[in-house]
Amino acid sequence: MSAKSPAVRSGLGAGWIEVRQAFSSPQDIIGIIFLPTVFLVVTVFLRDSRIDGTNFSLATTTLPGVIGLMLAFNGIQGVAFTLLMEREDGTLLRAKTAPNGMLAYLIAKIMQSSASAVSTVVILLVPGIFLFNDLVLDRASSWVTLLWVLALGLLATMPFGAIAGSLLSNPRNIGVLMFPLIAIVGISGIFFPLTSAPQWMQAVAQVFPVYWIGLGMRGALLPDTMAAVEIADSWRPLETAAVLGLWAVIGLVLAPAVLRRMAQRESGSVMEERRIKAMQ
Repeated sequence: MSAKSPAVRSGLGAGWIEVRQAFSSPQDIIGIIFLPTVFLVVTVFLRDSRIDGTNFSLATTTLPGVIGLMLAFNGIQGVAFTLLMEREDGTLLRAKTAPNGMLAYLIAKIMQSSASAVSTVVILLVPGIFLFNDLVLDRASSWVTLLWVLALGLLATMPFGAIAGSLLSNPRNIGVLMFPLIAIVGISGIFFPLTSAPQWMQAVAQVFPVYWIGLGMRGALLPDTMAAVEIADSWRPLETAAVLGLWAVIGLVLAPAVLRRMAQRESGSVMEERRIKAMQ
């Protein structure tokens, strides 16, 4: 048996406990449902708007982008903020003391953030099925695409949220992460076809996983005729799987090492110094 097997089991157990606690806390539940509910209301107001030259609802094309956006923010900003908060309250320091504790901690955070992200997708998608008739979820291939894009999208973003949380010093610095994340989202064609952007922007956007998450969600939820406005007139599922898979592998290799390095610098005296500095 691998020496890491107990840490994996411990991480899965801790993750399950955190998921149950999150869904039994009114404050956490409100935090999970608030933002997707706001986006859903906005798309409802767009339901009667049509894309120029078509009978296709603007709300229907917006919904996959909103889902992709929420996945990216849950995976990166959500994990980073949680890690920063748990450095402040000593949770991370306690995890450090256990054998392979950082691996178990990372697994637990991935489980917790995955549950939150899946809940967000459900909040947006279930009402969307009834509100927007143009969604194509009446075929098995759409559900299969939705599931693998969801899984790969989370694996491609959450480890980098953990890396960002390791590199920042405290929760008050979360804005340092938000600005580049918003910039990446802004150029990634989440809410508009990337073909309408300049060539250099198209090239930059395709480097990051955010574009591919949005493209994958559109490929799962929209009819094939809408692919005509995408690059290469296609949803490019193979390229989507390859790019998201590559980001996932890189993140899952780097994140445990960065977490361990950060944890080595954590101690009770360091926590106290941060507390005193924050009070000042």
